[in-house]
Amino acid sequence: MLYNAKAACISKPGGQGVLQNMKRFIIWFTLLACAGAAAFIFLHRTRGVEVVTPLRDTAIKAVYATGTVEPTVMIPIAPRVAGRIMSLNADEGQRVKKGELLAQLEDTDLQKSLEEQQALLDQAEKDYARKASLLKTNAVAHEIVEQAAAARDADKAAVAQIQAQIDYMKLTAPADGTIIRRDGEVGQLIPVNQPVFYMECCAPMRIAAEVDEEDIALVQPGQKVVISADAFPGKVFDGTVQSITPKGDPVARSYRVRIGLDGDTPLMVGMTAETNIVIETKKNALLIPATSVVGGHVWLLQKNGTLKSAPVKTGISTVKAVEVLEGLDDKSAVARDAGTEGLKDGMRVRPSFGEWQDK
Repeated sequence: MLYNAKAACISKPGGQGVLQNMKRFIIWFTLLACAGAAAFIFLHRTRGVEVVTPLRDTAIKAVYATGTVEPTVMIPIAPRVAGRIMSLNADEGQRVKKGELLAQLEDTDLQKSLEEQQALLDQAEKDYARKASLLKTNAVAHEIVEQAAAARDADKAAVAQIQAQIDYMKLTAPADGTIIRRDGEVGQLIPVNQPVFYMECCAPMRIAAEVDEEDIALVQPGQKVVISADAFPGKVFDGTVQSITPKGDPVARSYRVRIGLDGDTPLMVGMTAETNIVIETKKNALLIPATSVVGGHVWLLQKNGTLKSAPVKTGISTVKAVEVLEGLDDKSAVARDAGTEGLKDGMRVRPSFGEWQDK
Protein backbone atom coordinates (compact mmCIF):
# COMPACT_ATOMS: atom_id res chain seq x y z
CA MET A 1 0.00 0.00 0.00
CA LEU A 2 1.38 3.31 -1.06
CA TYR A 3 1.46 6.23 1.42
CA ASN A 4 0.47 9.69 0.10
CA ALA A 5 2.05 12.22 2.43
CA LYS A 6 0.26 15.25 0.92
CA ALA A 7 -3.10 13.59 1.19
CA ALA A 8 -2.36 12.59 4.73
CA CYS A 9 -1.54 16.15 5.68
CA ILE A 10 -4.70 17.59 4.18
CA SER A 11 -6.91 14.91 5.53
CA LYS A 12 -5.45 15.26 9.04
CA PRO A 13 -8.18 16.15 11.51
CA GLY A 14 -8.19 19.98 12.32
CA GLY A 15 -5.60 20.98 9.70
CA GLN A 16 -7.91 23.13 7.64
CA GLY A 17 -9.05 25.13 10.73
CA VAL A 18 -5.49 26.00 11.75
CA LEU A 19 -4.78 27.50 8.33
CA GLN A 20 -7.95 29.58 8.43
CA ASN A 21 -7.16 30.91 11.93
CA MET A 22 -3.71 31.90 10.80
CA LYS A 23 -5.14 33.77 7.85
CA ARG A 24 -7.59 35.62 10.10
CA PHE A 25 -4.79 36.51 12.51
CA ILE A 26 -2.66 37.90 9.69
CA ILE A 27 -5.58 39.98 8.37
CA TRP A 28 -6.47 41.44 11.80
CA PHE A 29 -2.84 42.10 12.59
CA THR A 30 -2.47 43.94 9.28
CA LEU A 31 -5.61 46.00 9.96
CA LEU A 32 -4.47 46.91 13.48
CA ALA A 33 -1.02 47.85 12.18
CA CYS A 34 -2.57 50.05 9.53
CA ALA A 35 -4.88 51.68 12.09
CA GLY A 36 -1.98 52.27 14.42
CA ALA A 37 0.09 53.75 11.63
CA ALA A 38 -2.83 55.98 10.62
CA ALA A 39 -3.30 57.11 14.21
CA PHE A 40 0.43 57.75 14.54
CA ILE A 41 0.42 59.82 11.36
CA PHE A 42 -2.71 61.72 12.49
CA LEU A 43 -1.29 62.51 15.92
CA HIS A 44 1.94 63.77 14.42
CA ARG A 45 0.34 65.75 11.66
CA THR A 46 -2.27 67.45 13.90
CA ARG A 47 -1.57 69.85 16.74
CA GLY A 48 -2.90 69.69 20.28
CA VAL A 49 -4.76 72.84 21.36
CA GLU A 50 -6.47 73.52 24.69
CA VAL A 51 -9.93 74.96 24.20
CA VAL A 52 -12.40 76.45 26.66
CA THR A 53 -16.04 77.50 26.59
CA PRO A 54 -17.25 80.91 27.78
CA LEU A 55 -18.82 81.25 31.20
CA ARG A 56 -21.47 83.55 32.61
CA ASP A 57 -20.39 85.65 35.59
CA THR A 58 -20.26 89.21 36.90
CA ALA A 59 -17.79 91.37 35.00
CA ILE A 60 -16.10 94.06 37.05
CA LYS A 61 -14.05 96.86 35.56
CA ALA A 62 -11.66 98.19 38.17
CA VAL A 63 -8.58 100.36 38.51
CA TYR A 64 -5.78 98.70 40.45
CA ALA A 65 -3.43 100.64 42.72
CA THR A 66 -1.19 99.95 45.68
CA GLY A 67 -1.44 102.09 48.77
CA THR A 68 -0.47 102.55 52.40
CA VAL A 69 -2.73 102.60 55.44
CA GLU A 70 -2.51 105.95 57.23
CA PRO A 71 -4.41 107.82 59.93
CA THR A 72 -6.90 110.40 58.69
CA VAL A 73 -5.65 112.78 61.39
CA MET A 74 -2.23 112.25 62.99
CA ILE A 75 -1.14 114.62 65.74
CA PRO A 76 2.47 114.82 66.95
CA ILE A 77 2.73 115.53 70.69
CA ALA A 78 5.99 117.30 71.60
CA PRO A 79 7.20 119.47 74.53
CA ARG A 80 7.39 123.24 74.09
CA VAL A 81 10.45 123.33 76.34
CA ALA A 82 13.34 120.88 76.67
CA GLY A 83 13.14 118.43 79.54
CA ARG A 84 13.91 114.96 80.82
CA ILE A 85 11.12 112.37 80.89
CA MET A 86 10.22 111.49 84.48
CA SER A 87 7.21 109.23 83.81
CA LEU A 88 5.30 107.69 80.91
CA ASN A 89 1.58 107.05 81.32
CA ALA A 90 0.67 105.92 77.77
CA ASP A 91 2.03 103.46 75.25
CA GLU A 92 1.53 102.48 71.62
CA GLY A 93 -1.93 101.18 70.79
CA GLN A 94 -3.51 102.71 73.89
CA ARG A 95 -6.79 104.62 73.68
CA VAL A 96 -6.64 107.95 75.50
CA LYS A 97 -9.09 110.71 76.41
CA LYS A 98 -8.77 114.43 75.80
CA GLY A 99 -6.68 116.06 78.54
CA GLU A 100 -5.26 112.73 79.80
CA LEU A 101 -1.65 112.95 81.04
CA LEU A 102 0.61 111.02 78.69
CA ALA A 103 4.07 111.89 80.04
CA GLN A 104 5.63 114.07 82.71
CA LEU A 105 8.89 115.92 82.13
CA GLU A 106 11.18 116.92 84.97
CA ASP A 107 9.94 120.15 86.63
CA THR A 108 11.65 120.13 90.04
CA ASP A 109 13.43 123.46 89.51
CA LEU A 110 10.30 125.06 88.18
CA GLN A 111 8.32 123.89 91.20
CA LYS A 112 10.87 125.51 93.53
CA SER A 113 10.75 128.72 91.50
CA LEU A 114 6.97 128.63 91.72
CA GLU A 115 7.07 128.31 95.50
CA GLU A 116 9.47 131.23 95.80
CA GLN A 117 7.48 133.40 93.44
CA GLN A 118 4.23 132.47 95.18
CA ALA A 119 5.73 133.59 98.49
CA LEU A 120 6.67 136.94 96.93
CA LEU A 121 3.15 137.26 95.56
CA ASP A 122 1.63 136.56 98.96
CA GLN A 123 3.83 139.27 100.50
CA ALA A 124 2.91 141.69 97.73
CA GLU A 125 -0.79 140.98 98.27
CA LYS A 126 -0.45 141.77 101.97
CA ASP A 127 1.53 144.91 101.30
CA TYR A 128 -1.05 146.15 98.82
CA ALA A 129 -3.93 145.37 101.17
CA ARG A 130 -2.25 147.27 104.04
CA LYS A 131 -1.51 150.35 101.97
CA ALA A 132 -4.97 150.32 100.40
CA SER A 133 -6.52 150.43 103.89
CA LEU A 134 -4.23 153.34 104.88
CA LEU A 135 -5.34 155.19 101.77
CA LYS A 136 -8.89 155.31 103.13
CA THR A 137 -7.63 157.41 106.04
CA ASN A 138 -5.35 159.42 103.79
CA ALA A 139 -2.35 158.02 105.66
CA VAL A 140 -0.52 157.29 102.43
CA ALA A 141 -0.48 158.88 99.01
CA HIS A 142 -2.14 157.39 95.91
CA GLU A 143 1.25 156.92 94.33
CA ILE A 144 2.32 154.55 97.14
CA VAL A 145 -0.79 152.39 96.68
CA GLU A 146 -0.35 152.33 92.90
CA GLN A 147 3.24 151.19 93.29
CA ALA A 148 2.12 148.37 95.63
CA ALA A 149 -0.54 147.31 93.11
CA ALA A 150 2.02 147.27 90.32
CA ALA A 151 4.38 145.13 92.39
CA ARG A 152 1.56 142.73 93.18
CA ASP A 153 0.54 142.46 89.51
CA ALA A 154 4.15 141.80 88.50
CA ASP A 155 4.38 138.96 90.99
CA LYS A 156 1.08 137.55 89.68
CA ALA A 157 2.43 137.59 86.15
CA ALA A 158 5.62 135.87 87.28
CA VAL A 159 3.64 133.14 89.02
CA ALA A 160 1.47 132.65 85.93
CA GLN A 161 4.55 132.43 83.72
CA ILE A 162 6.19 129.79 85.89
CA GLN A 163 2.91 127.85 86.11
CA ALA A 164 2.69 127.88 82.31
CA GLN A 165 6.20 126.49 82.08
CA ILE A 166 5.24 123.74 84.53
CA ASP A 167 2.21 122.93 82.41
CA TYR A 168 4.47 122.68 79.37
CA MET A 169 6.27 119.86 81.15
CA LYS A 170 3.07 117.82 81.03
CA LEU A 171 2.31 116.13 77.72
CA THR A 172 -1.45 115.65 77.49
CA ALA A 173 -3.81 114.27 74.84
CA PRO A 174 -5.30 117.09 72.73
CA ALA A 175 -8.32 114.93 71.82
CA ASP A 176 -9.75 111.45 72.17
CA GLY A 177 -7.70 109.02 70.10
CA THR A 178 -5.13 106.22 69.92
CA ILE A 179 -1.40 106.41 70.48
CA ILE A 180 0.14 104.92 67.35
CA ARG A 181 3.80 105.64 68.13
CA ARG A 182 5.99 106.54 71.10
CA ASP A 183 9.53 107.83 70.73
CA GLY A 184 10.89 108.32 74.23
CA GLU A 185 11.96 106.53 77.39
CA VAL A 186 12.05 107.48 81.05
CA GLY A 187 15.21 109.49 81.77
CA GLN A 188 15.67 110.58 78.15
CA LEU A 189 16.28 114.28 77.49
CA ILE A 190 13.78 115.54 74.92
CA PRO A 191 14.63 118.66 72.92
CA VAL A 192 12.08 121.35 72.18
CA ASN A 193 9.44 120.33 69.59
CA GLN A 194 10.68 116.75 69.29
CA PRO A 195 7.56 114.52 69.26
CA VAL A 196 7.33 111.95 72.01
CA PHE A 197 3.95 110.60 70.86
CA TYR A 198 2.03 110.38 67.60
CA MET A 199 -1.71 110.13 68.07
CA GLU A 200 -4.39 109.12 65.59
CA CYS A 201 -7.74 110.68 66.25
CA CYS A 202 -11.00 112.17 65.09
CA ALA A 203 -11.73 109.84 62.12
CA PRO A 204 -11.22 106.22 60.96
CA MET A 205 -8.04 105.21 59.15
CA ARG A 206 -7.73 105.57 55.39
CA ILE A 207 -5.53 104.39 52.52
CA ALA A 208 -3.39 106.64 50.36
CA ALA A 209 -3.11 104.91 46.97
CA GLU A 210 -1.10 105.95 43.92
CA VAL A 211 -3.15 105.68 40.71
CA ASP A 212 -1.46 105.80 37.28
CA GLU A 213 -2.20 108.93 35.29
CA GLU A 214 -3.61 106.73 32.51
CA ASP A 215 -6.42 105.58 34.83
CA ILE A 216 -7.03 108.64 37.01
CA ALA A 217 -9.74 110.02 34.70
CA LEU A 218 -11.89 106.98 35.55
CA VAL A 219 -11.69 107.53 39.30
CA GLN A 220 -14.33 109.62 41.09
CA PRO A 221 -15.16 110.26 44.77
CA GLY A 222 -17.80 107.89 46.09
CA GLN A 223 -16.72 104.84 44.08
CA LYS A 224 -16.53 101.54 45.94
CA VAL A 225 -13.12 99.96 46.56
CA VAL A 226 -12.16 96.34 47.24
CA ILE A 227 -9.09 96.13 49.49
CA SER A 228 -6.73 93.30 50.38
CA ALA A 229 -3.45 93.07 52.26
CA ASP A 230 -0.70 90.45 52.46
CA ALA A 231 -0.92 90.64 56.25
CA PHE A 232 -4.44 89.17 56.11
CA PRO A 233 -4.49 86.59 53.26
CA GLY A 234 -7.91 85.59 52.08
CA LYS A 235 -9.66 88.59 53.63
CA VAL A 236 -11.26 91.43 51.69
CA PHE A 237 -12.15 94.85 53.09
CA ASP A 238 -14.48 97.50 51.73
CA GLY A 239 -13.70 101.15 51.17
CA THR A 240 -14.85 104.28 49.37
CA VAL A 241 -12.93 106.86 47.35
CA GLN A 242 -12.82 110.04 49.45
CA SER A 243 -10.69 112.46 47.47
CA ILE A 244 -8.21 112.80 44.61
CA THR A 245 -5.13 115.00 44.91
CA PRO A 246 -5.33 117.56 42.05
CA LYS A 247 -1.56 117.74 41.59
CA GLY A 248 0.10 114.57 40.33
CA ASP A 249 3.64 113.31 40.69
CA PRO A 250 5.42 114.05 37.37
CA VAL A 251 8.18 111.55 38.13
CA ALA A 252 6.01 108.58 39.14
CA ARG A 253 3.26 109.75 36.75
CA SER A 254 0.60 109.04 39.33
CA TYR A 255 -2.05 110.77 41.43
CA ARG A 256 -2.74 110.20 45.10
CA VAL A 257 -6.21 108.88 45.87
CA ARG A 258 -7.42 108.71 49.47
CA ILE A 259 -9.73 105.82 50.28
CA GLY A 260 -11.82 105.66 53.43
CA LEU A 261 -12.23 102.32 55.18
CA ASP A 262 -15.78 101.15 55.85
CA GLY A 263 -16.20 100.01 59.45
CA ASP A 264 -13.62 98.51 61.78
CA THR A 265 -10.75 96.60 60.19
CA PRO A 266 -7.61 94.89 61.53
CA LEU A 267 -5.46 96.93 59.13
CA MET A 268 -2.70 98.85 60.88
CA VAL A 269 -1.05 102.17 60.10
CA GLY A 270 1.84 101.73 57.67
CA MET A 271 0.60 98.47 56.10
CA THR A 272 0.74 98.06 52.33
CA ALA A 273 -2.65 97.40 50.74
CA GLU A 274 -3.84 96.44 47.28
CA THR A 275 -6.89 98.35 46.10
CA ASN A 276 -9.29 97.78 43.22
CA ILE A 277 -11.44 100.82 42.56
CA VAL A 278 -14.69 99.57 41.01
CA ILE A 279 -15.53 101.57 37.88
CA GLU A 280 -18.29 99.42 36.35
CA THR A 281 -20.13 96.20 37.22
CA LYS A 282 -22.12 94.04 34.79
CA LYS A 283 -23.97 90.89 35.81
CA ASN A 284 -24.41 87.75 33.65
CA ALA A 285 -21.63 88.78 31.28
CA LEU A 286 -20.16 86.32 28.75
CA LEU A 287 -16.51 85.88 29.71
CA ILE A 288 -13.51 84.14 28.15
CA PRO A 289 -9.86 84.09 29.26
CA ALA A 290 -7.95 87.27 28.46
CA THR A 291 -5.37 85.15 26.63
CA SER A 292 -8.03 83.95 24.19
CA VAL A 293 -8.27 87.35 22.48
CA VAL A 294 -5.48 88.81 20.36
CA GLY A 295 -6.09 91.81 18.14
CA GLY A 296 -9.85 91.53 18.53
CA HIS A 297 -9.90 87.94 17.22
CA VAL A 298 -10.22 84.45 18.72
CA TRP A 299 -9.48 80.99 17.34
CA LEU A 300 -12.85 79.27 17.13
CA LEU A 301 -12.99 75.45 17.04
CA GLN A 302 -15.25 74.18 14.23
CA LYS A 303 -17.32 70.99 14.36
CA ASN A 304 -14.96 69.30 11.90
CA GLY A 305 -12.01 69.81 14.25
CA THR A 306 -10.44 72.75 12.44
CA LEU A 307 -9.69 76.28 13.61
CA LYS A 308 -11.19 79.48 12.31
CA SER A 309 -10.16 83.03 13.15
CA ALA A 310 -13.28 84.90 14.32
CA PRO A 311 -13.64 88.60 15.21
CA VAL A 312 -15.21 89.48 18.54
CA LYS A 313 -16.47 92.67 20.10
CA THR A 314 -15.26 92.97 23.67
CA GLY A 315 -16.41 94.98 26.67
CA ILE A 316 -15.03 94.98 30.21
CA SER A 317 -11.48 93.64 30.34
CA THR A 318 -9.45 92.53 33.34
CA VAL A 319 -6.09 90.82 33.73
CA LYS A 320 -7.69 87.37 33.66
CA ALA A 321 -10.91 87.71 31.68
CA VAL A 322 -12.56 89.59 28.83
CA GLU A 323 -16.26 90.23 28.31
CA VAL A 324 -17.50 89.27 24.82
CA LEU A 325 -20.36 91.40 23.52
CA GLU A 326 -20.59 89.96 19.98
CA GLY A 327 -19.08 87.04 18.07
CA LEU A 328 -19.51 84.12 20.54
CA ASP A 329 -22.23 82.33 22.46
CA ASP A 330 -22.33 80.05 25.50
CA LYS A 331 -21.61 76.93 23.41
CA SER A 332 -18.61 78.29 21.51
CA ALA A 333 -15.21 76.66 21.95
CA VAL A 334 -12.14 78.87 21.64
CA ALA A 335 -8.42 78.32 21.96
CA ARG A 336 -7.30 79.25 25.43
CA ASP A 337 -4.11 80.89 24.16
CA ALA A 338 -4.75 82.79 20.93
CA GLY A 339 -1.14 83.91 20.83
CA THR A 340 0.21 80.41 20.19
CA GLU A 341 2.50 80.47 17.17
CA GLY A 342 1.64 78.49 14.05
CA LEU A 343 -2.16 78.51 14.34
CA LYS A 344 -3.84 78.97 10.96
CA ASP A 345 -7.31 79.07 9.46
CA GLY A 346 -8.45 75.59 8.54
CA MET A 347 -5.78 73.87 10.63
CA ARG A 348 -6.93 70.52 12.00
CA VAL A 349 -6.18 70.22 15.70
CA ARG A 350 -6.52 67.80 18.60
CA PRO A 351 -8.64 69.72 21.11
CA SER A 352 -8.35 69.17 24.81
CA PHE A 353 -11.12 70.83 26.77
CA GLY A 354 -10.01 72.66 29.90
CA GLU A 355 -11.80 74.47 32.70
CA TRP A 356 -11.16 78.03 33.83
CA GLN A 357 -12.65 80.60 36.13
CA ASP A 358 -12.33 84.34 36.46
CA LYS A 359 -10.78 84.37 39.94
